[in-house]
Amino acid sequence: MTYDGTRSDTLDTWPDGGASAPSTLPRDAYVVRVPDADEPEPTPELGGTTMKRRPTIGCIIPAYNEAETIAGVLDSLLMQTRMPDVIHVIVNNSTDDSVEVAGHYAGPHTRMTIHGPQSTVVYVHDIGKNPDKKVGALNYGYSLVKDMDFLLGVDGDTTPEPNALEALVEEIASDDRIGGISAIYSIDDSALDGVMAKFLIAGQRAQFSAFNMQNLLKGRNMAVLGGQFSIFSTRALKQVIAETHQRTPWVNDSEVEDSLLSLQIKSAGYLTKISARAYAHVGGMTTLRGLDGQQVKWNYGAIDLMWPGQRGDTRGQPFHPNLRLRWFEHLSMVLNIATRLMFIMLLCASLSISAFVFRAWWLIPPAVAVLLNLRVARSMAFANRRDYLFALLMFPAELYMWIRMGHFVRAWLKFFSRAQTDNWAAQAKAERGKGSAYLYPFLSLIVFFIAAAAIWVQLPINLQSDILAACWPVLGALTVIQTAWMALKSLRRYRGYKA
Repeated sequence: MTYDGTRSDTLDTWPDGGASAPSTLPRDAYVVRVPDADEPEPTPELGGTTMKRRPTIGCIIPAYNEAETIAGVLDSLLMQTRMPDVIHVIVNNSTDDSVEVAGHYAGPHTRMTIHGPQSTVVYVHDIGKNPDKKVGALNYGYSLVKDMDFLLGVDGDTTPEPNALEALVEEIASDDRIGGISAIYSIDDSALDGVMAKFLIAGQRAQFSAFNMQNLLKGRNMAVLGGQFSIFSTRALKQVIAETHQRTPWVNDSEVEDSLLSLQIKSAGYLTKISARAYAHVGGMTTLRGLDGQQVKWNYGAIDLMWPGQRGDTRGQPFHPNLRLRWFEHLSMVLNIATRLMFIMLLCASLSISAFVFRAWWLIPPAVAVLLNLRVARSMAFANRRDYLFALLMFPAELYMWIRMGHFVRAWLKFFSRAQTDNWAAQAKAERGKGSAYLYPFLSLIVFFIAAAAIWVQLPINLQSDILAACWPVLGALTVIQTAWMALKSLRRYRGYKA
């Protein structure tokens, strides 16, 4: 996506249509290097009046080593049918050329849209080393736009569709009960190299689509206002600060700062929603290391919020409305792990004593799983051939499920071990291609099967037969329940929604 509008170093009017901006202000004036992140820069005053007031929107983009993607993000924001009134790029802890790349966009921009001329100003803030990382950048950005009506949070690798912001603003401005709205996220699968990258992105696209549809069908109530592309009412954020006695909306003691803030907005009496019309494309993980770092951090942060007594500042925990879906997702994963491990172990055990008898009805569960995966693919707003192949071939979806189960187990083990680790740093390290923690689930699975086989061969044949006779019916019952649930999900109406 490229920006084909006009840009000049001067602008006839400020974004709200008021007095002229100083014509001698150079572009470099909009690139701010901040020596001390504890001293936030004040928001520029945008003067003037308009005949009909429209809500003001301040966009903040926390950027950590986003030199390769930040230009595309800014291009997509400047191509919006409803442009933000101001865009703040908050570069933090970066060692690449993020400031230089973003600096080319610094200054005023104006463009003719279907709604008439639109204007915005891009500011680039280099806050240097920031111990609070993304949370620190978000809070710095909040201090710049807190007097505006809405705050738009955008990740440094997210490109929204041209009408995405307009859709979000129309909905949040229409109902004062709404504290925040998330866009529908899809993983960008363009320009992928290698079989592994294409496989992992296809899995993430299916995972995101299923999650989005689940929220769309539940009254469009969204438990997590993801930081990729979400809009917040600054009034709601100020109320969260007041009720939680926090100094800032985002806090640095949570692995999932967006989930915690969403929970707090809900606790403050506001609605948290997912849009039915706004779409944004986010960057995905193209390596097993990167995916492991991201998913373990997400799962660990969710557990931290869910577990009783972990957070005294989240009322109703662990049965807070925003956490019930998380509990269901984790219980569902436990069932997936149990049925798959039991099937492999019982199959191998039966073959070892020549007691295996194939039944045709065993093909029903995988057939229903393929049907459900195809429904997920059809529900995607931007589905392509790779998405359908991922669902139809079954093996890719099954392999991706095993990878997700490894992330799930590793997150729970890390939580119960009480290991004090920086999961943000672990994810960044994994994305740089370092670390071997992503191999632990696979190695542990191999050790588990070897140990189980060693124990099995030591048992007398009568005991082996008794174990098989008792365990196969248990697996059968669990599989029937799981298959029935998948069938119901595959048959439900999507009511015109596209995820």
